[in-house]
Amino acid sequence: MNQKSYNDTATLYLIPTPIGNLDDITLRALETLKMVDVVLCEDTRNTGILLQNYDIHKKLVSCHEYNEENMIQSVISMLEKGQNVGLVTDQGTPIISDPGYVIARGVIDASYNVVSLPGATAFVPALTVSGISPSPFLFYGFLNAKKEKQRKELQSLKDFRYTLIFYESVHRIRETLENMLEVFGNRRVALCRELSKVHEEIARATIEELISQVDSMKGEFVLVVEGNQEVIDYSHLDVMEHVQMYLEDGMTEKEAIKLVASERHTPKSVIYNEYHNRK
Repeated sequence: MNQKSYNDTATLYLIPTPIGNLDDITLRALETLKMVDVVLCEDTRNTGILLQNYDIHKKLVSCHEYNEENMIQSVISMLEKGQNVGLVTDQGTPIISDPGYVIARGVIDASYNVVSLPGATAFVPALTVSGISPSPFLFYGFLNAKKEKQRKELQSLKDFRYTLIFYESVHRIRETLENMLEVFGNRRVALCRELSKVHEEIARATIEELISQVDSMKGEFVLVVEGNQEVIDYSHLDVMEHVQMYLEDGMTEKEAIKLVASERHTPKSVIYNEYHNRK
């Protein structure tokens, strides 16, 4: 008899897998992989190697960013039959800069359970080992690969006082750092390379110092960037102008009003009312 979840119906389980060191998989993840009827994988070869390491034998179904939309009905059909389904990506937690969101959203919309297991993800150890203030922080993931679009994204983030966390590839890391230096200025950063793997390395420096080092670095990167430490005076702007400034940076109205309220030390409802009364 299949194991059921908390409301006794079949479930989609989002199962984190190691980002490097195989010992980082949790006991619960292993038990869940043994229990589910089928495992959706970003790459069946990679998942097959992982399961073989733990002597787990399951039906593996390819599910990645290019076929997720087409897989929704198949997954719902499995759940309708009472089958529990696991979803993994090649490394880390599904959906966090990885596939999985489209399937999870489809399952939720069909009123079936989605359970996400805690476990390995790269940005948390990067943040905690960075030496940069951990709270509050904003996990951004991958910036746009195109230079002008990336600069526009960075422009919208430059005034945030939060610590910022990005993923970046070896092929783009230097250009990204150069764009950050131009947009953010020379802030403190930590570049975390090959986390949990044999060649793990943490480079703590300023952006300018890091640019001179990065060409010799290889692997997968998490970049932790200090938030804006400058005291910014917005007294020359009225509320309408202040909100509009962030709308032009690409924020939604809700996001802009929330940030303006924080920066002006004013209740959000006051900013909302003043902005809408003048629109």
